Amino acid sequence: MASMKLDQGSNNHGETSLSDVKPDNDIGWKSKLKLPKRDGRIRTTDVTNTKGNEFEDFCLKRDLLMGVFEKGWEKPSPIQEASIPIALTGRDILARAKNGTGKTGAYAIPILERCDSSRDEVQALVIVPTRELALQTSQICIELSKHIGCKCMVTTGGTNLKDDILRLYEPVHVIIATPGRILDLMNKNLVKIGKCGILVLDEADKLLSQDFKGMLDNIINHLPNDRQILLYSATFPLTVEQFMRKHLSNPYEINLMEELTLKGVTQYYAFVQEKQKVHCLNTLFSKLQITQSIIFCNSTQRVELLAKKITELGYSCFYIHAKMNQQSRNRVFHDFREGHCRNLVCSDLFTRGIDIQAVNVVINFDFPRHAETYLHRIGRSGRYGHLGIALNLITYDDRFALHKIESELGTEIKPIPKSIDKSLYVPEFHMEGDPSEESNNQNCQDGAIAP
Repeated sequence: MASMKLDQGSNNHGETSLSDVKPDNDIGWKSKLKLPKRDGRIRTTDVTNTKGNEFEDFCLKRDLLMGVFEKGWEKPSPIQEASIPIALTGRDILARAKNGTGKTGAYAIPILERCDSSRDEVQALVIVPTRELALQTSQICIELSKHIGCKCMVTTGGTNLKDDILRLYEPVHVIIATPGRILDLMNKNLVKIGKCGILVLDEADKLLSQDFKGMLDNIINHLPNDRQILLYSATFPLTVEQFMRKHLSNPYEINLMEELTLKGVTQYYAFVQEKQKVHCLNTLFSKLQITQSIIFCNSTQRVELLAKKITELGYSCFYIHAKMNQQSRNRVFHDFREGHCRNLVCSDLFTRGIDIQAVNVVINFDFPRHAETYLHRIGRSGRYGHLGIALNLITYDDRFALHKIESELGTEIKPIPKSIDKSLYVPEFHMEGDPSEESNNQNCQDGAIAP
């Protein structure tokens, strides 16, 4: 943004002048920030194909910009560039963008900018489908808002309601919640959102599915009539269209999904028998350079059985699924994020929005039946334009689902080669300015890694 040199103080009527905005008359304010170490990995056009805007171009509060830069966010991604200025005007938004391209920042920045910390009332409500995503989103909001005095609270099922009640005695400006818990708090009259002007639905397609039927309508009934609603998702089924017609007013539509899968995720399949899967997984572990991996199963029972097998093979492994108690889920989620374990076995609980930058390998131990599930699973790798691989163990019964998903997503899932090029997924092989290995395209004849 062009530097503004006007410095005339207040005018004769005591009104705010241009100098009070102080865009950069504090020379060197950026040099005083506590910036994290720069991530030098190359990024794909999923996050770099922008119009060239900077965060300063959005006329954000200086204190919010400090939080943005100290979070390590250097430039807005395409979804942030398209969404932030529109959201700041108060208009409803229907935004579709790929997993891992910065959707959280696209709504967190404008709601925090519009938050007035001097008002002791809830001003924004963010609804997400899973407890883990709620914790992750609240942590991002807390980090972004650390200089602006905006108080963010997370509330989810599976936690002590008494703790939430005590927290609500203090000022809360932004609430991040799962639908059931926030509805419970509203119905008990423990949280008042009659003056809450912004509602965000993250992973909107999941929130509007049968799993949460009717909950969103009930929540919206507690909001003021002039509220702003922001919907973000990678996929938008018909339920979203019905919701949009019912609750949104002339929404601004953003669609950055010309192609569905992330450019940075290379996809392979290995054709195996069911009884060979664990042996094949063991081979993959021995051949791949895994920073962290997420391994998906189609049932909670298989999650636990596979985690036990992996541990018996001598590899570090956590597991997580929806039937675990919340305290255990929180501990596993936290410890895996912190890098305390290399491999995580999970159910589809973990497909929504979970952002762990170190994950460079996703393995579908059980192949999903639906393209939407597949899309969200492999999106756990290659976060924010970085590179990663997705490996699918395909049985004879999965062959039709494989072709169906390839067709629906317009993507290619290749037979797995004997040797996977490290530059496709190993961070130190694709740092900016570093030479990459030549791609090795030699495929196995039967499409499986040789045991």
